Amino acid sequence: MDVVYAIHDAQMIEEIAAFKPDLILCPFLKKFVPSEIYNNYATFILHPGIRGDKGAYSLDNAIREERDEWGVVYLRANDEFDGGSIYAQEKFAMRDSYKASLYRNEVNIASLQALKQLLINLEDKSFTPEPQLPTPLHKQLTQKDRAIDWQNDTTKAILKKIYMSDSLPGVLDEILGVECYLYGAWEEEKLRGEKPKEILAKRDGAICLATVDGAVWITHLKEKGRFKLPATYVLKERLKGIKEDRLPLIFDKSYKTFYEISCEVEDEVAYLHFNFHNGAFSSDKCMKLKYAFEYIKEQVKVVVLMGGADFFSNGIHLNILEDSKKNGEDGWSNINAMNDLVKSVLFADDVVTVASLEKNAGAGGLFLALACDYVVAREGVVLNPHYKTLGLSGSEYHTYSLPKRVGKQRANELLEACLPIGAKKAQEIGMVDKLFAHASYKDELKSFCKELLADEDAYEDFLWNKEDYLEENRETIEAKREAEIAVIHPEFWDEASEFHTLRYEFVYKICPRETPKRLKANARDL
Repeated sequence: MDVVYAIHDAQMIEEIAAFKPDLILCPFLKKFVPSEIYNNYATFILHPGIRGDKGAYSLDNAIREERDEWGVVYLRANDEFDGGSIYAQEKFAMRDSYKASLYRNEVNIASLQALKQLLINLEDKSFTPEPQLPTPLHKQLTQKDRAIDWQNDTTKAILKKIYMSDSLPGVLDEILGVECYLYGAWEEEKLRGEKPKEILAKRDGAICLATVDGAVWITHLKEKGRFKLPATYVLKERLKGIKEDRLPLIFDKSYKTFYEISCEVEDEVAYLHFNFHNGAFSSDKCMKLKYAFEYIKEQVKVVVLMGGADFFSNGIHLNILEDSKKNGEDGWSNINAMNDLVKSVLFADDVVTVASLEKNAGAGGLFLALACDYVVAREGVVLNPHYKTLGLSGSEYHTYSLPKRVGKQRANELLEACLPIGAKKAQEIGMVDKLFAHASYKDELKSFCKELLADEDAYEDFLWNKEDYLEENRETIEAKREAEIAVIHPEFWDEASEFHTLRYEFVYKICPRETPKRLKANARDL
């Protein structure tokens, strides 16, 4: 097995020729595969659309046309764009959400199911592929097609335009004289304005704009040539005089509005959700979640950290740090805020904690999960237990929590290899305690939590043992954090730190010049 990035034709042809594969899979390909490849090797393209759908903007159009059902297909690459015969396909129900979320959830899950069927069909000598329909390619969707007409578009129409464009390319607009792309749309049920596009309020980095029939929250903006940031970070002093419309620390979801932290309590189990954009935890998000956790744990016997709609957590907020004029100081603040959040979870000796990895997690976000007493995961979830690809040694008590679960040698291997790990493998090595099926994940999670409370004596014994263990090892655990902080300090503050360069390349999405060697070395070991 080998991994090849699709950077340019010559590079792809050279790497494929060197490996000579029996089968090539192209998931979410953005470039046309050179004929030198598909004419010589069995090459299959994953297309995020149904039979007859061709070209770019597939999911954009599915949202635009308000499709109830959509799907993915694996088709044989040939000289016609998405015109090859179909070897596997999978349908899914469309959810009222934005494009990137559909990709990360429904499309991703359907693609894995279709991949299983593809491999079965390729082994079946009696299988006959289904010819692609003779339909035309999608017409290009321009910013004219995506543009919001604030004087006439309803809230629903505005949501749809932003949904179909989020996260790429965004909806180009102008807010308070700033030309920028709009992302992260939420319907607002209570606030109203006198004229469309009037800014009514701000909250947690988002802004609320009036529409002809209501209002809509926009959480993120991106200026041309820049990168995505919370809306208030882009507009800054232009928002002077705009009120902060606050919600309770944990919102009860009693009406439609923009919120990040919510909770459901069932049978003395609290399911704490924290839906931070792209799983990025800025300093203020860390503190809010810390306070929310400490508040809710006083009312229940089990707290489940649920994460967000698309990610559990990806650790510190790199975009905000890149935007900061004091990125060393702000980075230092961010990692310490993340550490304080993890500490609250790790040392919570009066409640049982469960991390629910229904969505992907990485870096400090994964180590937040490992601070819990139990870690459960959904099949197919991908975890990234490392920091080095961004030039950081990391913190979040990982030098305590990771070896405690997988052993010191394995922990070092994971941190150094900088490779993703699937949930199944994570369970095999002890990083994850339980693995639940996608189709029944929520039910299995609730059953697991109920089992923790089924035997009151066992529950009390668990807490007594936990309290004794933490008290006995508190100094050792805190020493781990201090040692981590001592190593990571210059990585934030030193101007020559590799972190600043790698963070810039990540935030600005700089295309790599070659396939990372760590991926190729690992793939050839499989």
